[in-house]
Amino acid sequence: MEEELKKEGIRFAGFLRDSLQLNTTDLKTYSPLTLAFIGDSIFDLIVRTAVVEDGNAPVNKLHKRASELVKAKAQAELYHQIKELLTEEETAIFKRGRNAKSFTSAKNAGVLEYRTATGLEALMGYLYLSDQMDRLLELIKPHLERRN
Repeated sequence: MEEELKKEGIRFAGFLRDSLQLNTTDLKTYSPLTLAFIGDSIFDLIVRTAVVEDGNAPVNKLHKRASELVKAKAQAELYHQIKELLTEEETAIFKRGRNAKSFTSAKNAGVLEYRTATGLEALMGYLYLSDQMDRLLELIKPHLERRN
């Protein structure tokens, strides 16, 4: 099975949909904030996985390391680092997320940083749900290198 995934690309969301017998929904019907909702989680999961794989540590230290990488300011910095690498479609999804009217705000970020982070999360959510994990990881990888 692992070889099949490597040939097709990583299909994590597809694997979950198939295993849990979930309906497939047209991604174009999702609001940008829904994409950001799932994108926030997958981004957090990837960061936490990388932090844990760096070695065993007390949970509060793991949390602090992960938090530094997932906060809005760090996500906004990642966007600025990768924006030139984005396709037209990816840029459009980012902009939809960035421009979405959210009724919440970040505790430790300005409005511009928070909206940029929301746009990045929407893009991550889109890439995850469309089974483009290879691309998602390619875009996140430079960010993960900062953890050392």
